[in-house]
Amino acid sequence: MGQQTVLHLRFDLPPGHDPELLERLRRLLEDFTPRVQMLEPDSAVLDLTGSLRFWHRDARGITELIQLRALALYGARSGAGAAPNRMLAAMACALTPLGRRTVIDDSPEAISAFLRPRPVRELPGVGGKTAALLGEYGLHTAGDVADVPQHTLQRLLGARAGRALHEHARGHDTTVVDPTPAPASLSTEHRFPHDELDPAAHRRILLALADDLGARLRATGQIATGVTCTIRYADLSATRRSRTLPEATQHTVLLARTAYTLYDSLGLQRARVRSITLRADALRPDDRATRQLTLDGGDDKPLAIEAVADRARARYGHQVIYPAALAISSRPPSVRQWDRGSRPEDAHGRAT
Repeated sequence: MGQQTVLHLRFDLPPGHDPELLERLRRLLEDFTPRVQMLEPDSAVLDLTGSLRFWHRDARGITELIQLRALALYGARSGAGAAPNRMLAAMACALTPLGRRTVIDDSPEAISAFLRPRPVRELPGVGGKTAALLGEYGLHTAGDVADVPQHTLQRLLGARAGRALHEHARGHDTTVVDPTPAPASLSTEHRFPHDELDPAAHRRILLALADDLGARLRATGQIATGVTCTIRYADLSATRRSRTLPEATQHTVLLARTAYTLYDSLGLQRARVRSITLRADALRPDDRATRQLTLDGGDDKPLAIEAVADRARARYGHQVIYPAALAISSRPPSVRQWDRGSRPEDAHGRAT
């Protein structure tokens, strides 16, 4: 399996935390290794391969030290997973409670013992529809998939997807930790007060998140070229889907439409959802926006309403006006906001 050691950390950041907290955590992690990749909204991946000998500790020892320092210096509790590759580390982290750590040794026996019993949905790239299709053929766990010939999976899923799933089910992953800073992005999150099964409630939150992102993009003069939706479940596992937009935008209706498409692609059926995060990716100035011409004059109506709403919010506050679909209760859903790589003049006052 090679000699790589990867650590995946998931932080429990306090509501309304300082937008600079993630950057401070990055600097703390870089004290242990220069190969640190921050993952919004609350995670980080480290390549510890070259650090074990320097620190005279094994993966568990370094992980414990990192968690202790993050808690002592910044009050950030974390769950952690360490493994011989990035995929296994992420899966281990998703199953680990805060304040604990799961370490998978670099041996075929240890990897098999951890991976084979895991539900197939936890493997990268497996959404609800793919899991349901595999289940129809009796493939419910990673071990079931690992025992099936690769060409069988390729007939079911296609050549590329079948090959990737076969490799993942056997514990193979070549993804590296990329310390290059991610392009500027804006993220917003809603945590349900209790695990939510209702798809209508999920879609209502997606609209609220898209509305929040769109308003912030327009207020800061930026457009997004992509959207990422992350769903976290009751068992602490998560799925993430991304899509590049046909054209960069800052408009709520287009962001919401893409968010719905990403959500539908997961094929969730009575999933117990704990939180939903929506992220606007690869931001750039809105003076570089292009808009495709349309013959339908009705397409401009939502954008005109959006401009009026922005002026009202600028004067009276964000909660004064919002989409009618969010008016089920006396107040719209609350969201947590943060940004990454925005211009300095836009950085203050973003966290709520």
